[in-house]
Amino acid sequence: MRTEAIVAGVGMTNFGKHLDEGLKAIGGQAVTAALADAGITGADLDAAYVGNAAAGLITGQESIRGQVVLRGIGLGKLPVINVENACASASTAVHQAAAMVTAGLYDCVLALGVEKLYHEDKKRSFGAFSGAVDVEQLQEFMAGLEKRAGSAAKGAGQKRSMFMDIYAAVARNHMDRYGTTVEQFASISAKNSRHGHLNSRAQFREELTVEDVLAAPMIAEPLTRPMCSPIGDGAAALILVSPEGARRLGIDNPVRIRSSVLHSGWDRTPGEDDVARLCAAEAYEEAGIGPEDLSLVECHDASAPAELIAYEALGLCPTGEGGRLVDTGDTAIGGLIPVNTSGGLLRKGHPVGATGIAQIVELTEQIQGRSGDRQVEGATVGLAHNGGGTIGTDAAAMCVTIVSA
Repeated sequence: MRTEAIVAGVGMTNFGKHLDEGLKAIGGQAVTAALADAGITGADLDAAYVGNAAAGLITGQESIRGQVVLRGIGLGKLPVINVENACASASTAVHQAAAMVTAGLYDCVLALGVEKLYHEDKKRSFGAFSGAVDVEQLQEFMAGLEKRAGSAAKGAGQKRSMFMDIYAAVARNHMDRYGTTVEQFASISAKNSRHGHLNSRAQFREELTVEDVLAAPMIAEPLTRPMCSPIGDGAAALILVSPEGARRLGIDNPVRIRSSVLHSGWDRTPGEDDVARLCAAEAYEEAGIGPEDLSLVECHDASAPAELIAYEALGLCPTGEGGRLVDTGDTAIGGLIPVNTSGGLLRKGHPVGATGIAQIVELTEQIQGRSGDRQVEGATVGLAHNGGGTIGTDAAAMCVTIVSA
């Protein structure tokens, strides 16, 4: 989808453990910050799209999640559309909001992503991820994991997110096929820790070396703890307006959503591109650019191998050469194509219903020159890659969004 939506304002909470705050408090902080950044009030909004994935299980709040959050800061009356699409919930909310603005049906729209994943019962937190597969085939799915990983898969979904076992299998396959090394995966985690160290809103601020990453406790072979994204709480929000609205508000440094592509996975034939490659190809075509035109990327590094696989899916390097790209250092700040300048999901954190919008907040601030010590010099074009859930051998939902000055 080619869009005309302009980002008028952004807002985001710190990501981390917020046991003393509920969805309303966390979501309200992000919305209030985005409204202030845009220089408007809630009365200027025509509608709100609110992404959330797991509140029903973690907090018990179902059905009217967005309405509850917004009424908590005095916003009522306006249409509220609740969006649930696994880890792609927030980017899907942006996709829908941008479509309505582009179609001319709304002039000023809020897109919010909010999530609480921390719970005193860790099994409940990890259970939120177990529901992001076809539960009618869950036993078959788990049996497949154990077949591939043996006894190492025991505890998946109870002691950790089962998705870490999925990513571990992907990592082992990439290592077998292309000679990728565990040190290269560790280098991604170390690189993102350096970026996250510079991000005051990141869940983890400690800098790690490759040696630190490799020495950390094993979660699912070959993934150590820093190679796996944590659970977390947080919220992020965008105010999207039409070009006319941007002129009316006097936005002097506008960031436009050039394209937003959303697809679901399918039963692919052998050799057919997966959903991430499909979304990326369409997003580039609709934005009229190629990967060589990107200034930076925020990708869905739910694990270190996921970031490496994304390099290839997004065309940053040929298939099988993600490890070589890691070795060049080009995906670090100061390199040719910085990836996850925010620290990524690995260090910024991954409150799943907020992640997609948090990525666009980072890209927007980078393009506007507001990223401080982690600023990418001359940033003008950014790509966000955000997927969620698994059915078969592909992501259940995938969204690629391109923004530019």
